[in-house]
Amino acid sequence: MAVITAYEPGTPCWVDLASPDVEASRAFYGALFGWEAQVFPDPAAGGYTIFTLGGLPVAGLGPRLDPAWPAAWATYLRVEDADEVARSVRAAGGAVLAAPRDVSDLGRMAVFADPAGAAISVWQPGAFPGAGVRGEPGSFCWNELDSRDLRAARAFYPAVFGWTIADPGPGDGPMEYYEWKLAGAPVAGLLAMPPVVAAQVPSRWLTYFAVADTDAALTRVGELGGTVLVTASDLPTGRFALAAGPHGDAFAIIARAGATGTAPAR
Repeated sequence: MAVITAYEPGTPCWVDLASPDVEASRAFYGALFGWEAQVFPDPAAGGYTIFTLGGLPVAGLGPRLDPAWPAAWATYLRVEDADEVARSVRAAGGAVLAAPRDVSDLGRMAVFADPAGAAISVWQPGAFPGAGVRGEPGSFCWNELDSRDLRAARAFYPAVFGWTIADPGPGDGPMEYYEWKLAGAPVAGLLAMPPVVAAQVPSRWLTYFAVADTDAALTRVGELGGTVLVTASDLPTGRFALAAGPHGDAFAIIARAGATGTAPAR
C-alpha cells in the first residue's frame, strides 16, 4: 500500500461525512470498510473522527455544520489559498457556505456551493495533507459531480480551479460522462443527475469507495442498516453500485477492473 504524503493543488485530497448521529455513522462505516476510528478528544470538535486503514487516514466524520444540511459525504479539493478561492467562488457565481477557517495546525478549510447548489469543500494543508491512501479497497478512489445544470458547472469549475473538461467519446454507456482534467490528468467526473435519483435531491458531489467485492459490500450495507440505491452492474472500469448510510448519506462503491484512476464512465 503506497503512502500518499502530498496532493497537487486542484485535486481531491480528502472526504468526510457530515452526520446527524456521529456515533451511528462511525459504527456503520467502520464495520463496512474495516476502518479504525480515532476520535478527537476536544469536545469542541463534536466527536470529529479520523478513520484509518492500515494506520493511514482515509476519511473523516463529524457533525453537520448546519442542522438544516442533509447527511452527506463531502469532497475536499487541495488548494494553496482558501481565502483566494472564496473570492474566486463569489466571482464565478457560487456561494460561501462556510467561510475559510483554521483547523488547529492541521490546515484551513472552507465549504462552497456551485451555481447549481452542489457543495464543494477545500483544504489548504498545514500539518495534515489529506488521505494517506487512495484507490485501495476501503479508501476513496473517485469523486463525481452529479449536476442538474451541466452548463453552469462547466463554466464554474474551470474558472475557480483551473480545470478543463474532456467531452465523452462515443462509448457504449447510456449516459454522457465527462472527465474534469488538470494539466491533462483526470481529477474528477461530471454527469447530469441520473433520472433514477429523486427530483428533490440537489446537485451533489458523490464519493466512490474502492472495494474488493461489490456484491459482498452491498450485502453488508443491508446488514448494517444502510440502503442499496442502485444494484451492482458492470462498467468498463469495474463493478459499480450506489448505496446510502443510515441517514441517507449516498456513496458509490466499485470493485475496479484495474487501477486506472479514470472515471467509472457509464
